[in-house]
Amino acid sequence: MKISYVIPCYRSADTISNVLEEIKEVMTKEVKCDYEVILVNDASPDNTYEVLKEIAQKDNHVTAVNLAKNSGQASATMCGFKFATGDYIVCGDDDGQTPFIEINKLKNKLENENFDVVCGKYINRDQKNIIRNIGSKVNIKMSEIILNQPKDLYMSVFFIAKKFVIDEILKYKNPYPYITGLLLRTTSNIGNVEVEQRDRTVGKSGYTIKKLLSLWMNGFTAFSIKPLRISTVIGFIIATIGFLFGVFIVLRKLFGLTVIAQGYSSTMAVLLFIGGIIMLMIGMIGEYIGRIYISINNSPQYVIKETMHKEK
Repeated sequence: MKISYVIPCYRSADTISNVLEEIKEVMTKEVKCDYEVILVNDASPDNTYEVLKEIAQKDNHVTAVNLAKNSGQASATMCGFKFATGDYIVCGDDDGQTPFIEINKLKNKLENENFDVVCGKYINRDQKNIIRNIGSKVNIKMSEIILNQPKDLYMSVFFIAKKFVIDEILKYKNPYPYITGLLLRTTSNIGNVEVEQRDRTVGKSGYTIKKLLSLWMNGFTAFSIKPLRISTVIGFIIATIGFLFGVFIVLRKLFGLTVIAQGYSSTMAVLLFIGGIIMLMIGMIGEYIGRIYISINNSPQYVIKETMHKEK
């Protein structure tokens, strides 16, 4: 039995050592099996990679990977998956908030109840970070509507998955990966375990409004064509309203009823009708363009600049 830890790193020079000490402690005292840690530096502007490189030179459990440019947490995670060789793969954050000390709870749930993936469900989320909390709620609601995520399922960056799940996820070669979407499309056999999220001790969250919107758009457009279908439905509804309004105007005229303003009503009816038809057609065309776009966009998810690993 071997467990691989995949941790994307960004501005974590001051926190990653404590994270690794925690993983080492839980693996030697509780889990007691072979393990490896893949640390992926997402082109952090500070000295994060120098710290990771120094750790990897001393610890044969650690592999440090340096990306040539900032690709985002999801792409860095996909890069880490490529290096993972364990029977189970664990993902988490580099800032010390992820309670790796509780990994046994996730592992036992995975094995005892035969889940493919088990996610940590935070029972005491940080309420001070308003931007991140709002973004998380939007992503959860989006996943429920667009990705058909069950309402009683909580998806988080702290999870453990069986190797076959990660192998299937790695088949996704398109840019802008969305880990939640990839997990949900790979298996429905996903469980939750309640864990406590720690307070951030160093620095602040790197999630800005721009990054949250980007994350949301990735999930919104890359793994479903429902948005295009919604635009089609909206276009059909508006076209129907415009058509009915036009019929109403004609009937008023035939029965000699007063028209609200000469030419205004008929103009609005035509605009609504034509606008609805245009949205309907754009939705239909977009349905095909969306499928083509998802299939042929070959931009790289990430570019590896350097790797460091101490041979056993």
